[in-house]
Amino acid sequence: MAEKKAVDQEFLEYLVKSIVDHPEDVKVERHVDEMGVLLSLKVNSEDMGQIIGREGSTARAIRSLLRIVGTKHHARVNLKVEEPEGGRARTRSTETPKAESAKEELEELKL
Repeated sequence: MAEKKAVDQEFLEYLVKSIVDHPEDVKVERHVDEMGVLLSLKVNSEDMGQIIGREGSTARAIRSLLRIVGTKHHARVNLKVEEPEGGRARTRSTETPKAESAKEELEELKL
């Protein structure tokens, strides 16, 4: 028997799938406790920027809409955006490639 999804969960899935480039990777988990409803959102790592938006504006708008849906159904709804695997694994060097190559050349000269 297929479990029926809650209205807030269905709404979030529909909204996010409409925004992202990889809708097949959108997963929403719903947890209910004494604090209210927590929706955990997982998306493709390439779509994180679209979900967060500039300075978090898209994520704030999604949270506002979820609060409205929750209020209509007498529930406190919160959203947690899960960071995808390998999301922050990329480390950026503070030096530019030119600076790195210059540094390497300098080390070779010292030898």
